[in-house]
Amino acid sequence: MSENAPIRDARELGVPKMIILGLQHMFAMFGATVLVPIITGLSVSTTLLCAGLGTLLFHFITKRKVPAFLGSSFAFLGGYAAIAPAEGAGGMTQAQLLPYACFGVACAGLVYFILAACIKAVGVNKVMRYFPPVVTGPIIIAIGLGLAGSAINNCQTDWLVAIVALAVVIIFNIWGKGMMKIIPIILGVVASYIVAIIRADVDFAPIKDAAWIGLPVHTSSTIFAIDWSNKSLIISAVIAIVPIALATMMEHIGDISAISATTGENYIKDPGLHRTLMGDGLATTLASIFGGPANTTYGENTGVLVLTKVYDPKVIRLAACFAAFLSFCPKFAAVIETIPAATIGGISFVLYGMISAAGVRNVVDSRVDFTNNRNLIVAAVILVTSLGLTAGATFSIGSVTITLSALAVASIAGIVLNAILPGKDFDFEEDAPIDTGASLSSSANAKDVKKTKKAEAKEAAAEA
Repeated sequence: MSENAPIRDARELGVPKMIILGLQHMFAMFGATVLVPIITGLSVSTTLLCAGLGTLLFHFITKRKVPAFLGSSFAFLGGYAAIAPAEGAGGMTQAQLLPYACFGVACAGLVYFILAACIKAVGVNKVMRYFPPVVTGPIIIAIGLGLAGSAINNCQTDWLVAIVALAVVIIFNIWGKGMMKIIPIILGVVASYIVAIIRADVDFAPIKDAAWIGLPVHTSSTIFAIDWSNKSLIISAVIAIVPIALATMMEHIGDISAISATTGENYIKDPGLHRTLMGDGLATTLASIFGGPANTTYGENTGVLVLTKVYDPKVIRLAACFAAFLSFCPKFAAVIETIPAATIGGISFVLYGMISAAGVRNVVDSRVDFTNNRNLIVAAVILVTSLGLTAGATFSIGSVTITLSALAVASIAGIVLNAILPGKDFDFEEDAPIDTGASLSSSANAKDVKKTKKAEAKEAAAEA
């Protein structure tokens, strides 16, 4: 096997190496996943439990075929802030308001089932017409570039620590041998953490004060703590948060396309986009019911797939088991919280770039025709809107104010433009997938492939 050949069965590496790879995927998602509860006021331990169990549930629904990890979604931050601001509202504290926000997110997760049902009813071909590479490619690019500012901000807290993390990842990924080549992220975290300790940038007090064992779920933080007679707040939460699902579903399709492009497997066809949507939506709903943040397929872990070329879903499930198990250890959660922001920034520096690069690959491998002005317009609107509309879009429905993220607006704009502008030239070709894995090929290319397959069939028949 070539040194750069992908590994689809991690058992080739042996159990010890599989465990290390699983830990690497867990660390890759930690920075962003833990940041969501820190921002919203949700529990870090609950978040880890929901990320782990949500990922396992996703793998069960998708027939254990898709190497995807589900972590905390940033798309719903605006919804949490609107319903449960840090300072509280209406005479209620943030802790009292969070269950209502979680109820809104739980309802948003159920919206995934509507799109999944449509795909199941009419077929993925008709639905995916609205999500060709000219739409999903720029969305994937925007996901990575939109996170770039976060990586830089984290790096700025201590550039030396960040550069050590970045340098170690690059050095071992390019020049590393054997196992060292496929665990560059763990090595980067460890090396930069040691440098941070030497520079006295790590506060060990939270670790000392935390307990070794504790329950990750607290009844007061679940939706069962809601006062169901407060119908006004419940309705406001649903109206404010459910529309965000429109954007997160588009992000999901972009993520699955990115994973497909990375691994060369057609996950939109098998196990099917309807299954991946159901897995993501159900994981989000269950996490919210028990006081966790919304789940989503994680771009950081797609970046790890790109770096390591280890595509075995069993490695992801190991990472999920580790996250769920460690959610019962508050001391471990405290250790993770002490990882310097600069370390997270240095690791994210390359991972976020890898996400955007996967989007570029999706566009290139799908042979999107950018000599066609309608394709240029669709891509341009998505990129400029997602990167330029930093404050998102805010509007009111009655007395409720709704804020959509820039990526949400860009996703919706791209889908609508692609649907209404004439000259669509992409078909979903299930029988002749190309290198993207998403199997979104131009109609001309699809016809060429069909002709080639027919010619090969005739030749085979003649030989027979």
